[in-house]
Amino acid sequence: MTRMLPVLATAAGSAFGALARYGIGLFTEAGSFPLGTLLANGIGAFLIGLGASLLGPQGPGRNIPLLGFLLLTGFCGGFTTFSMFSLETLLLFAAGDVATAGLNVGLSLIVWLLAVGIGHVLGQRLIVGPF
Repeated sequence: MTRMLPVLATAAGSAFGALARYGIGLFTEAGSFPLGTLLANGIGAFLIGLGASLLGPQGPGRNIPLLGFLLLTGFCGGFTTFSMFSLETLLLFAAGDVATAGLNVGLSLIVWLLAVGIGHVLGQRLIVGPF
């Protein structure tokens, strides 16, 4: 059963991540710009940066490996949508909307890298003490 715990934690986290991603899709208006995907991946990048710090070697959760499977591999894996980002960008290019496709790629990379960096820094600050 011990070998199954990481599998079960990952599956549970993935299910909740997918439901959260679906919820974001319900609240973002479908238009020419894929806002739901940008938000999901931005939030997911922040959460994985934060989680990597808090569950990493110096973090308070370092002795709870199942949390990593549940939250990072599971929830963030089910929540973020790189494959959808790729498809939406391809469809924008195919429709001849090169400017929106380029904006999607550029803005996405900036938002995601900033989000993971902010999450990681926040996690590090939470480990060492108050700001």
